[in-house]
Amino acid sequence: QVELAESGGGLVQAGGSLRLSCSFLGTTFSWYVMGWYRQAPGKQRELVTTITPGGSTSYEDSVKGRFTISRDHAKNMVYLQMNSLKPEDTAVYYCNAKDLRDYSTDYWGQGTQVTVSS
Repeated sequence: QVELAESGGGLVQAGGSLRLSCSFLGTTFSWYVMGWYRQAPGKQRELVTTITPGGSTSYEDSVKGRFTISRDHAKNMVYLQMNSLKPEDTAVYYCNAKDLRDYSTDYWGQGTQVTVSS
């Protein structure tokens, strides 16, 4: 069993920055691809970025060059540094852990609200 908990959301003006954190509690952190998803009001949840245990990353096109995902294996933490924020980045951001052993087991955090004012 895995428990994820996000923190770091808040209200920021356009052009500003936020850093989200996700703590991972449970079994072996290196068994999981970690990711951040977001869901804006009235929209489906979308994948923002992922990071493998080895550190390979991928990003959704609209956040490339602005967002950076990282993970700390010593602390079992995942981070999302968000720079040059835009109002369209406003959403609830969710931390996700996908089990590499079967690629079908997912765990989710409770979400953290990010609001970007124009």
